[in-house]
Amino acid sequence: MILASQLVFFTCIWITLMPNASAVAEIKTSHPRCSSSMEQTRKQESRMRKEDSTKVWPLKYKQILHIEDHDFAMRPGFGGSPVPVGIDVQVESIDSISEVDMDFTMTFYLRHYWKDERLAFPSKTNKSMTFDHRLIEKIWVPDIFFVHSKRSFIHDTAVENIMLRVHPDGNVLFSVRITVSAMCFMDFSRFPLDTQNCSLELESYAYNEEDLMLYWKHGNKSLNTDEHISLSQFFIEEFSASSGFAFYSSTGWYNRLFINFVLRRHIFFFVLQTYFPAMLMVMLSWVSFWIDRRAVPARVSLGITTVLTMSTILSGVSASMPQVSYIKAVDVYLWVSSLFVFLSVIEYAAVNYLTTVEERKRFKKTGKIPRMYSIEATEAMAFDGCYHDCKTDMDQTSFSLHSEEDALQGRCIGHLSADSPRIKRRKSLGEQVGRIILENNHVIDTYSRILFPTVYIMFNLFYWSIYV
Repeated sequence: MILASQLVFFTCIWITLMPNASAVAEIKTSHPRCSSSMEQTRKQESRMRKEDSTKVWPLKYKQILHIEDHDFAMRPGFGGSPVPVGIDVQVESIDSISEVDMDFTMTFYLRHYWKDERLAFPSKTNKSMTFDHRLIEKIWVPDIFFVHSKRSFIHDTAVENIMLRVHPDGNVLFSVRITVSAMCFMDFSRFPLDTQNCSLELESYAYNEEDLMLYWKHGNKSLNTDEHISLSQFFIEEFSASSGFAFYSSTGWYNRLFINFVLRRHIFFFVLQTYFPAMLMVMLSWVSFWIDRRAVPARVSLGITTVLTMSTILSGVSASMPQVSYIKAVDVYLWVSSLFVFLSVIEYAAVNYLTTVEERKRFKKTGKIPRMYSIEATEAMAFDGCYHDCKTDMDQTSFSLHSEEDALQGRCIGHLSADSPRIKRRKSLGEQVGRIILENNHVIDTYSRILFPTVYIMFNLFYWSIYV
């Protein structure tokens, strides 16, 4: 009985499982082509992974470059020879030159070349892979910094301007667009006729010459500039690349690269704004030599005006320049010009003093006040700033009366034309004015009219022959 019941139970289980097994058998027998195509696809994928890992897009760059398998905190070839790092620079612009701060601002493309075998990867087509700034933090890159720099930043519009290109053999190109403000030790002894030599210095911060060797990738051709680079006050004469070494007592010797450029200042702006106004003020001060020595208000006001104008020009130039402890070329010219203006004022002071002494001597000899010190002449001079001689006025009045009589006689006789008295009167007035100037002219004024321009012309010839 027990055996019969067990037989019935196993029979029911067998009946239940038989349809599923038959269905699976039917699927296998009905789709042999589908299963074979799936196996072929799997084989092709595995073959592609082995031959060229750059063509398999599902793989991450970390798996392709084996980033997780190496310690990129250490330089390539750690413990061996120094890693060579080539540098290539493309200068985009020189943004500004500041004489007051003694610095310059430059924008350029900085490219680094080195080989890191840890980043090598298999590639059938030998094509490189290009990445952006997100990979920089995960691998080793040279730690280049700028010596004597004040400010620097990497451009980030619209993303960070960083490019990393890795070749299958491990060669790496790292390019960055950067703006740097660095010091330029300027010499203003010939300003504004000067030429400035500035340089931007590149150096590794952590790795000395035993670990990293900096060099220009293409020699002198490693430094390229834009043809349209121009500055408002300077002309760029030369761009050159050089290299050297720097020694630090605590860390040793380091490789250093130099970007040298020579700037020559445009002189035309300073000729119009500084030199030409100074020349005009000096020549204007000479006008006082031709003014009557008794016209005190006219000559004093002219001298003071030129002195104040020269001081304004001096202060304007000093405000736009650094406070250096040596004399500049423009200082020499302006101070000499100011000296000429000041001497013209001193010249009139000497003329006025000597004239007063002379008149006092005459007064002691004759016991009479000269006509030039009469009350009428003094009041007239105080009113219009010009000297009036009573004798001259009388001579002019008598001359006019004689001229009218001569004119009447000429009209009656008919030998002279109607305009002849006017012509004679003009000639006589000119002679009288000339006589007044000569009589009231001091000998110092006479010599100053020749001496001051001659010496100033000689100074200009000497100045421009030295500095130009």
